[in-house]
Amino acid sequence: MLIPSIDLKGGKVVQLVQGERLAIESDDLDGWIERFAKFPRIQLIDLDAAMGIGTNDSLVRRVAARLPCRVGGGVRSVGRAQDLLEAGAQSVIVGSAYFDVRRSAEEGGVIKHDFARALADAVGMQRIVAAVDSRNGRVVIHGWKTALPLSAVQAVKALETYCGEFLYTHVDREGLMQGTDLDAIKAVAQATGNKLTAAGGITTREEIDALDALGIDAVVGMAIYTGRLAVE
Repeated sequence: MLIPSIDLKGGKVVQLVQGERLAIESDDLDGWIERFAKFPRIQLIDLDAAMGIGTNDSLVRRVAARLPCRVGGGVRSVGRAQDLLEAGAQSVIVGSAYFDVRRSAEEGGVIKHDFARALADAVGMQRIVAAVDSRNGRVVIHGWKTALPLSAVQAVKALETYCGEFLYTHVDREGLMQGTDLDAIKAVAQATGNKLTAAGGITTREEIDALDALGIDAVVGMAIYTGRLAVE
């Protein structure tokens, strides 16, 4: 299944290359809502909240009221997750908050198991999508700037009991429209029995179909916003 992505920054719909360089900016949020109205699932990310420089909560509520969304960006507490669900999100995407950069793998791992367990108990694991982002073979957090001493495969194995689904982003290809890494995605899929959605460079219908054949959903942003992939 194709899942279109709406990324919000500074009150606008945006697309960034490698999470940094602004490539597309649009004021037409309602237009994109209309365009995505027929899709069974939308991914909505508040980049300002993710970066800790504010929120786009009013826009999140506007989108969630009209589209079936899973919402991410800055979900660092149980309260924030509950707020997003109350705003209309079907599920929440949680990433960096699961990991503790102060602890090494040798010291018992970098996973915040207490937080992961508390969140799952509070909102239900089936309403949680755990985001695992990978660059150069290592999990990256904090806007993909901090690399951790574990792989995506290790991360999904550690988090499997706390969520209903994983979102795996292959950051090496994100926003470049040069295709994704199917082998890396398959390795993550084989490491968990949970549902998996993949992101990062997915550009063509052929890639989406190949992932779908494996039971993996595909999040697409840049290819849609540039017109490279015609969602109609």
